[in-house]
Amino acid sequence: MRREASARQEAGDPLYRGRFSDGQRHFTVRASSTEVPDSFQVYAGGDHADIVVIVSGLATWNLRATWGDGWRSAGEEWKGWLKDQAFMVFYNGRPPEAGKVRVCNG
Repeated sequence: MRREASARQEAGDPLYRGRFSDGQRHFTVRASSTEVPDSFQVYAGGDHADIVVIVSGLATWNLRATWGDGWRSAGEEWKGWLKDQAFMVFYNGRPPEAGKVRVCNG
């Protein structure tokens, strides 16, 4: 019940962009502003204080990821996966469905 109430609150937030999961934890993506945001943040679960990463420089494409306490020590592969998922949610509102992703290599 608590998760449903949290999801309703987030959906009413104009900065809320969406959620995704790594199979163990849920992450929420939130823009820095409603119009032309220059950054977005990803936080764990429904806790705005547990910031996983802030990606800044969206307007200039001078991208920079700043990792939150407790997340800096995560492996590079996982960090890359998390950033990719967060970008998909930021721009599309949700990550791609499992098994529905196509990759063109040339």
